[in-house]
Amino acid sequence: MAQIKTKTDKAEKIVKRHTVGSVFVGLVPFPYVDLVVLSGIQIDMLRSLADLYDIDFSQHRGKSLITALLGGCVPVSFSGNVFSWVKTIPIYGQLTGMASMSVFGGASTYAVGKVFTQHFESGGTFLTFDPKKVSDYYAQQFEIGRAKVKKDGFRIKP
Repeated sequence: MAQIKTKTDKAEKIVKRHTVGSVFVGLVPFPYVDLVVLSGIQIDMLRSLADLYDIDFSQHRGKSLITALLGGCVPVSFSGNVFSWVKTIPIYGQLTGMASMSVFGGASTYAVGKVFTQHFESGGTFLTFDPKKVSDYYAQQFEIGRAKVKKDGFRIKP
């Protein structure tokens, strides 16, 4: 007997798939290329979640909301730039930056996905999204995502 998947189950799969992709992006050895690709993965995740919840998607609006959400957690968002910059230091910096950026990328993508899933499930849209109201939830989900990435690596479990 086939199990009926709810929107929440489908959203979890979307978030997981993009989180795993973000972990791999951290392994890109080139500084700042990883941040550009990470941004693209997160935008694609928002597009997929918006499609799932029948919400109109605008790439420009999605980018600005992610930026506002990450900007509200300055220490968290700043660390992505630092981890990427560290890759400019030969050998040790590259290895450290790749490992750190993998964890950061996975955790931030996980948190963004969880925040928007919760928002869309409560009937919200991109127009009603207020990054300030969800900054604590984002920070909480970031820590959960970081723990999952560190523990499970490429087998992230919902």
